[in-house]
Order: sequence, then structure tokens, then C-alpha cells
Amino acid sequence: MSIRYHIGRFAKLVDRSVHTIRWYEAQGLIPAVGRDAGGRRVYEDDHVEHLLFLERMRRTGMSVAEMRRLTELSMQGWRTLEARKSLLLDHRADIEATIANLQSAVDDIDAKIAFYDEWDLNKRRPRK
Repeated sequence: MSIRYHIGRFAKLVDRSVHTIRWYEAQGLIPAVGRDAGGRRVYEDDHVEHLLFLERMRRTGMSVAEMRRLTELSMQGWRTLEARKSLLLDHRADIEATIANLQSAVDDIDAKIAFYDEWDLNKRRPRK
């Protein structure tokens, strides 16, 4: 049996505001949210796991549209596993390209720091 949470507790579990949770839900990113007898939203452990995963994807640059598509596919069950995998593989490739670009920038920064170190050490501007 899954533990159930009202929105305030759910927001604390995922370290987001209630407003953010409602926005995610309005965007179709938190599927199948139930209601209790009083009409209050009720979230479960699967919602916690799903939202934390989406937050990690958001930090990697995944768009809301891509997150929505992934969520929609997940709601369709096992028949969409290949489509979900394809979406994630494409996103992974984007992340790897970003990492390569950032590593190139780090290499440039390191070269410039070494240039400045040499200049400081020899008290004259090094030749390139």
C-alpha cells in the first residue's frame, strides 16, 4: 500500500512550493492525482518519485513539452517503453553535447589561467 500525502506534505517532500506543485499538475506533469472525500488532492509515493525525476530532467535542460510527452507516455503503460527510451536517449545525447561544450570552455579557462601564471611568474607577457 502506497503512502498518501496532501499537497502541503507532498510539497515538502519534493522541496517545492504548493504553487509550483499546482503548476506542474496544470501542465500535465503530475498524472493521476486523486482526491480525498473532502476534495483535496492526494499524492502517492509514485508522484514523489516522478516529480523528483522530472526536476532532475529540468535541471539538465529538458523542456516542459518533453517532460509532458514523457509523462503522457508513462501513463500509457509498458507499450510505450521504446518511445520513452528513445526520448531519454535523445535527451542524453543533448546533455553529452552540452558537457563536451562545457569541458571545452573549462580547457580554455585552464589555458588562460596557465598563461596568467606564466606571466606572473616571469613578470612579462608570454608569447603565444
